[in-house]
Amino acid sequence: MFTRRSVIAATFAISAAFAVNAQTPGPNQAKFSTGAFKAAQSAGRAIVVEVHADWCPVCTKQKPVSQELRSKTDFKNAAFFVVDFDNQADALKMLKVTRQSTIITFKGAKETSRSTGVSDPKRMEEQFRKAL
Repeated sequence: MFTRRSVIAATFAISAAFAVNAQTPGPNQAKFSTGAFKAAQSAGRAIVVEVHADWCPVCTKQKPVSQELRSKTDFKNAAFFVVDFDNQADALKMLKVTRQSTIITFKGAKETSRSTGVSDPKRMEEQFRKAL
């Protein structure tokens, strides 16, 4: 039998696990911060910003594609940032994003592309290349 206390404890543990996962960037990717983003823009770097939510099915499809693209030599000098859709409202406002699964590319301070809901590997690579 489950007690009310054990159900609450289990729910809290599961929620905490998802919260930690949501804030963990992938390889070659940093959690979005305004300072790091502005520094990459000032340096004229290629930048890819991904707006992610763990509960989003499209984001789940985007994640392995993005990870593979980030490992390619062509993107070794690019800056990759992930925005946590549920916990970084200031970043969403600054980037003018209203939906998860949004990907935005920049070449320095200039935005070069924006998409929402795209998980096709070929289309994602085409978009990432617009930052180069």
